[in-house]
Formats: sequence, structure tokens, C-alpha cells
Amino acid sequence: MDRRKFIKKAGSSAVAVAAVGPFVTSGFAKNSPSDRVNVAVMGIRSRGRAHMRSFARLPNVEVTMLNDIDEGLLPKAVADLEEISGKKAKTEVDIRRVCENKDIDAISIASPNHWHALAAIWACQAGKDVYVEKPVSHNIFEGRKIIEAARKYKRIVQVGTQSRSSRATRSAMEFLHSGQLGEIYMARSCLIKSRDSFGRAPNSAVPEGVHYDLWLGPAPWRPFNEKRFHYNWHWFWDTGNGETGNTGPHNCDRARWGLQLYEHPREIQSMGDYYVWKDCDQETPNTQISVMKYSNGKIIQLEVRGLYSNSEEKILQGEFFYGSEGWLKLGGSSWQSYFGRKDEPGPGMGSDEAKAQAAKLNKMGDEAPGHFQNFINAVRSRKREELVADILEGHLSTSMCHLSNIAYRTGRTLVFDNATETFPNDDEANAQLSREYRYPYVVPEQV
Repeated sequence: MDRRKFIKKAGSSAVAVAAVGPFVTSGFAKNSPSDRVNVAVMGIRSRGRAHMRSFARLPNVEVTMLNDIDEGLLPKAVADLEEISGKKAKTEVDIRRVCENKDIDAISIASPNHWHALAAIWACQAGKDVYVEKPVSHNIFEGRKIIEAARKYKRIVQVGTQSRSSRATRSAMEFLHSGQLGEIYMARSCLIKSRDSFGRAPNSAVPEGVHYDLWLGPAPWRPFNEKRFHYNWHWFWDTGNGETGNTGPHNCDRARWGLQLYEHPREIQSMGDYYVWKDCDQETPNTQISVMKYSNGKIIQLEVRGLYSNSEEKILQGEFFYGSEGWLKLGGSSWQSYFGRKDEPGPGMGSDEAKAQAAKLNKMGDEAPGHFQNFINAVRSRKREELVADILEGHLSTSMCHLSNIAYRTGRTLVFDNATETFPNDDEANAQLSREYRYPYVVPEQV
């Protein structure tokens, strides 16, 4: 059954499941006194812990509920949160029950990638504002559906591309956009993150306290395997998007921002493989090079190196921007420009200042606490234009990674239509724009 027939068949039931509470189209929960924003965090094992800590430290914000399918993780998370805030959060394993709770104003999503879109859409339909981690979706179709849900239900939806709130990154962008480097025609991202093999294991019984059906959600059913579960889900196509889709959205977002591109790339190439480790069933590549060309001719490159490697200009994860007058490197919390044939240093933000800034931010619980505050400010004002990382920006940057992965998996150069978000006359590539969903965890055509 093709995707559209499947969704038409299951869509009405899926929407009924999704509409877990009365829709609220403006404001936040009426039970929040004195402008307090009540936040629920979905997914608490890794990135969700940073969400939990960061929201709990913001003025007049309370993390009132923690949601995870692994009950074994909840007691420690509740205790850690209580140590920070002095208050004990409630717990829930099913995100649908979180959406039903009328006291929750916003849901912060740090679940595996394959749950991001459905959880965000359900939250919007239930009248909750949303903070969703990168990548915003598991595929391009899902990203567009989140945008439609956010706009239809007038929800504030922020994306976890924290560089948008970084003082150094914003400073570098101001410089790039000032025209001092001339015409910026290309950006190159390096993503160097060495990872060892995680090995193999036989299928086994589901661990006690793990709600495995909920964990699979929209993904196809398969027996439980510990090597496809916590964190390693990143490296399998059913649940993750490889390193390109894991860390890559940060890189792509900065590169696209620097070049001031507000559309999808027109041509996409990508190649790579899973090299070296033979004792592992990883499906996604650990080495991948992607090139994206836009309708105006500008180029963005993303290079992923997942094995042992050198840095570039002492940068492991960052960008290089090339203009007619010189070039700029952006890494971590610092940047530096260079001009002319002799690479004469120009304006920049030095490492000493960057280290001082990083030390200050680390004490606050996250590398970009201002990103969470920006979200809360917009929740209160109801002005999505105040967001530094609105869902549309997140969709464009995430889609660069999805397009790269589709080009990698098809093994050829692809042409993408920005207006229709499809590959003209290319059934093989179009088949990877979405997926077949496992009922009732269906991302519907009509949100």
C-alpha cells in the first residue's frame, strides 16, 4: 500500500488519537498563575536532561512533568530535578497522556528522531507550545506537517538549533551579512566526531519497565535489540538519520544562515560508507561527504568524519565561509576572518573571550540557555516572530540532511523542487520523502 493510500485509510483514526484534548488556539494553560509556564520534557536520558535542567533554572518556569518510555530512568531524573528546583515533577510514560494534561503549557521534545514530528504535531493539536530538538523530523514530509500544525493551531514552536542564540555565532553572522567579505559564494561544514564500534548483540526480551511499543511508535515493528536501543538508534534508518542527521542540522543551519539561503537546495550529491568496523550492524555511514547547490548557484558542503581524524584549523565541528574578498572560520564560540591572497587577519572573536563565555554558560546548565529563554519569552508574548529558531528555519536545515541522506542512499545526483518539496520524475527518491507509519502512530496528511 503506498503512503498516500495508507494515510488516507488511517488518517481519520490517527487524528482522533492525536486530538487528545480540547484544542487551545491562543495563550497557555489557564491554571498557570502569575505567568508561570509549566513545561513537560519528553525523553530524559541524554539531551532531555539538559532541557530539564535549563528550563528549571529559568524565572517563573516549572518543569512539572517528565515523560519517558523507560520507567527505570524516571526516579533519578525526578530526584535531579528536585535538587535544582526544589519541586517534585510528575512522571508519565505515554506522550498522549502528557498532551491530555490541561496544566501543561509547553512540551519539550528530546526523544529519538522518529518521534519528533508526531509528538510535536500531537502537542500542537492539544494546544501546547513546543520546543523540539534537531532534527525536527525523521523525513521531509514530517517537517512540513509540523509547520502546518504550528500555523493552524497558532503554536509557538522553537527548534533546538542553539547556535541561533550563541553570541559568537550571531556576531559572525552579522559580519558575514555586512558585506565586508564581499560575495559569499560557498560554505563548508566539518563535522569530525570519532565513534568506535558498538558491537552486536542477539535479539532479547524487552527490559523490565521499558514500554517498547511506545518506543517504536511510528517505526516498523521489530524484535527488541539492545544495540538498536538507547543512543544507538541514531545509526539505523528506521529510527535515526546517521551523523549527518544527528549533529549535521547544527552545521547546515549555520552554513545556510551565513549564506542567507531561505529555500531548499536544487541539486544534491552525497557519497560515503560505513568504514573500518566489521563487528557492528550499523546501517548509516560513518564517513559521508555531501554537496548542495542552490538555485542562485551558491554551494554548501557537509563533511562527516566518524573515524579518527585531524581537526581543521583546530576546529572539529564548525564552518568555513568563502567570499570574494576573503574567508571566515567559525568554530565553537569563536570566529576569525582573513582577507586577500596573504590571509591577513581581520575582525573576529578570540578564544580567550570564548572560553570566558563558555565557562559562564556551563554554570547555567546548557551551552545556550538563552535559547530556552527565547522560547519562553515567545510563549508569553504569543509572537512567533520573536523566535530565533522557528520551525520553518528548523525544517529547512533539517531537510538539507534528509536530502543528503537520500542522495547517499540512491547513489546519484538528485534534483529537488523547492515549491513542491519533491524530486521531479524520480519515484525512487520520492519514496524516501516519507515512510509507512505503524498504526496508530501515524503522521497524517491533514493535521
